Amino acid sequence: MSESEADVLERAYETIGVAIGEHADFVATVTIDRPEARNALNATVREELVDALTALEADERARVVVLTGSDEAKAFVAGADVAELRERTLVEQREKSKRPRVYETVDELDLPVLARINGHALGGGCELAVACDVRIADERAKLGQPEITLGLIPGGGATQRLPRLIGEGHAMRLICSGELVDADEAGRIGLVEDVCAPDELDDAVYDLAGSMAENSPLALQYATQAVRASARQPLEAGLEYEKSLFVQLFATEDKNEGIDAFFEDRDPEWSGR
Repeated sequence: MSESEADVLERAYETIGVAIGEHADFVATVTIDRPEARNALNATVREELVDALTALEADERARVVVLTGSDEAKAFVAGADVAELRERTLVEQREKSKRPRVYETVDELDLPVLARINGHALGGGCELAVACDVRIADERAKLGQPEITLGLIPGGGATQRLPRLIGEGHAMRLICSGELVDADEAGRIGLVEDVCAPDELDDAVYDLAGSMAENSPLALQYATQAVRASARQPLEAGLEYEKSLFVQLFATEDKNEGIDAFFEDRDPEWSGR
């Protein structure tokens, strides 16, 4: 284990927890744990999330990340820390809004990220979930962008990512009304990919995460990048990008191992090279 691999588990975080392989091989779970504030995103949470996610990206033991909130908080992330926002000036907020922020860190991570939405995901919490690649929600959860009720608009990417995910009409409805939707409606409009009973949530999340993590880490990384690119560039450019990633995998040991394992009717042993 390299020094960088050990770091993420040894660092003393105040507001998050990190576990690797606890629920499935090669799956890392990052848990926001600030129950007294229902996991609201203050500066410490944001900084620690960025630090942990960046470290996991360099850790060979992690191929997939599950992002969730502590069950004690009864929330995924209840939103931004409103007390912090009230005291900020324009100049201070401009500095805090410099990219990359936690949303870009999640959105651009080399590893696929699954949101385990075990409670309310509001404001910045909904934006954090939308920045993930797949969202699976507890049926009791509610999601929404209530910033407009505070005289603000979403500032973590919802005005751009949400229309790409659920369509302009649904995004406009949620953002301009501030209304919250329950998990079933979130599933109906495409805001989450699956809705589960509380006692089925972990099975749904970790069965999917584990099935992803069984694959070649290089192919998984390239697949994640290619799918994300579909929402960020025109079709022809996206097809060229896909082709370039596909061709690059022909220089890897994992490509040969995967095909050999197929012909030999055995499980592949991925090297990540």
